Amino acid sequence: MSDTTIGMADLYGQYLKIKEEVDALTAEVVRRAAFIDGPAVERFAGELSDFVGVRHTIPCGNGTDALILALMAVGISPGDEVIVPAFSYAATAEAVALLGGTVAMADVDARTFHLDPASVERLVTPRTKAVVPVHLFGSVCDMEPIMRIASERHLYVVEDNAQSLGAVYTFSDGTSKQAGGIGHIGCTSFFPTKNLGCFGDGGAVFTDDDALARKIRLLARHGQRVRYRHEIVGFNSRLDSIQAAVLSAKLPHLDEYIRTRRSIALRYRDALGDVEGIELPVETPFSTHTYHQYTLKVAHGRRDELKRKLEAAGVSSAIYYPLPLYRQPAYGGSCRCDASMRTAGRLSECVLSIPVHTELTTAQTDRVIESIKHSLK
Repeated sequence: MSDTTIGMADLYGQYLKIKEEVDALTAEVVRRAAFIDGPAVERFAGELSDFVGVRHTIPCGNGTDALILALMAVGISPGDEVIVPAFSYAATAEAVALLGGTVAMADVDARTFHLDPASVERLVTPRTKAVVPVHLFGSVCDMEPIMRIASERHLYVVEDNAQSLGAVYTFSDGTSKQAGGIGHIGCTSFFPTKNLGCFGDGGAVFTDDDALARKIRLLARHGQRVRYRHEIVGFNSRLDSIQAAVLSAKLPHLDEYIRTRRSIALRYRDALGDVEGIELPVETPFSTHTYHQYTLKVAHGRRDELKRKLEAAGVSSAIYYPLPLYRQPAYGGSCRCDASMRTAGRLSECVLSIPVHTELTTAQTDRVIESIKHSLK
């Protein structure tokens, strides 16, 4: 990528704006030499619990570990089915498969990219134990009907909130909750490009359930509450103190980061809303949108052509995701799919995400806009 290319992220630019805060907190970790499960991790866990509005936050090694820990905590084992969206990153299905469960793939809504509650309902069987709504691209799935289905069918709900930390869901009665704090367990990732990203890998699990929190903590620490006393079989998944310090420095800026992304999204909406051949992201009445990604749907089979033209113009773009999960070699032969699935495969053929990161300037945003307009002429 050349110096003039507009990237999908500018992590160094983001760091420079809060350099003093990051450097001071990471230096304190080094001074204390408390690199694993130190005060920085405990402090960050408390700060994030307050932000999400949950009783318990258990930091861990990465977002995939968070999903595995959550599914282990609710007892997923061979023979159990877990419903996941067919249009998503593989980690959601991967966590189920690694525990020996059967992945049941539901369709998604064509406008929001989110899990379709009607498809979830069609997939439930006596073997179904959990459903994993993925809050894709920055907004929240329609959780009210999903929670209703789960309650009626006695299912666990494990939210995958890797892309939508900071988004808020409003129920029909006017109450609201942060994404990740709605289901029985929420999971998130602190991969560097996420809404709240660290300088390496990191993740966290959220819950209001005291018993589930105790079990997740045990699972993430080799099954031990007291050192060398292993109560259950677990594994090792910890957020290191340096990453916790970085996240503590960034968390107070998360609302500002989201406002910046939303302002860029508004410019895109105003400038690209009438451009023929593309469909812009939508906002729903029940969810705010953090615009972790700004994902277009490109009509008439021109997605790959648009991507090539943008690259030639020095504008980065990305395809999330080029294959639905049921077409992936790892899952195609072992998953169970909604027989009425129509949308997931079509989305994989037309989606294209364009830059919407926190350091994008007005001039760069205008250049992206003009490059899209010119490419679609």
